[in-house]
Order: sequence, then C-alpha cells, then structure tokens
Amino acid sequence: MAKTTPEGYHTVTPYIVVRSAAEAIEFYKKAFGAEELGRMAGPDGHSVMHAEIKIGDSPIMLADENPQWGALSPQSLGGVAGSLHVYVEDVDAAVERAVQAGATLKMPAADMFWGDRFGKVVDPFGQEWSLATHIEDLTNEEIEQRAKEFFARMSLQGRP
Repeated sequence: MAKTTPEGYHTVTPYIVVRSAAEAIEFYKKAFGAEELGRMAGPDGHSVMHAEIKIGDSPIMLADENPQWGALSPQSLGGVAGSLHVYVEDVDAAVERAVQAGATLKMPAADMFWGDRFGKVVDPFGQEWSLATHIEDLTNEEIEQRAKEFFARMSLQGRP
C-alpha cells in the first residue's frame, strides 16, 4: 500500500501559478539553488501544466497560469495572496543572490524581534519570498515583549 504522503514530500506542499513557468524554474535555480524534479507539458506541447522543484529539502509545485482553469498568476491578480518562506544558512547572501538573479528587493535583511534575520524579495513572476536565518531561540514571552517594544518604536516613527 502506498504512503499517504509520498517519499520526499511534506504534509503541506506549496503550489504556485506563474506566467512562463519554464522561465520561472530557471530563475528559481539561479536565485534559490532550486533543483528541477520534473515537468509536464500542457496539451499545446509548450506550456507547463505541472512542474516540481526542490529548494533545500522542500518541494514546490508550479504551473503556467491558465485563465480557463481559474489559475491566475500574481500579475493577473494584481498582487500576491501569500508568500513563500525559506530558511537559509546566510540570509544576507540569499537576498543578494535573488536580487542579482532578477528579484526586486522588498525588505532588506534585518534582525527581527522573533529571533530571525529576515528579508523579502519579489521574483520577476510576482511571487513574494521571505528569506530568513534563525539566529536566536526565544520563548513566546520574550517574543511578545520584543513585539510590544518594536511596535511602540514604530508608532513613535509614525508607522502602523
């Protein structure tokens, strides 16, 4: 009997829709060191109906947008509905690598109150990626206290 979760997969696997999945796969290889696990062409022989990549130990599924099936990319939607979060060894290097590969910097890497060094980029296909290196183990109480201090500083600076 087959396992309910295939070997090499996790309980939850992100599935993203992009314009030009073939180009996106090449970008993800360059920007995040992705490994292509496979791809299936659409009925037209050119589009990508389904593909799988792996970043670190995590598989990600993706496909070309197809409005007829209700599968729209962030560009068609006018924004993202979510973000992909990736833990890396060196977040500063990972953010730089993604930007060099063509991503847009949304938030430079910085030490955050929850114990991660954290930054954000948006890839050329409209997907938002948060990149982080865990730098400090904290209790929930410590995170809560730091969050209060952080938001108090933000409100003094006129930020929400």
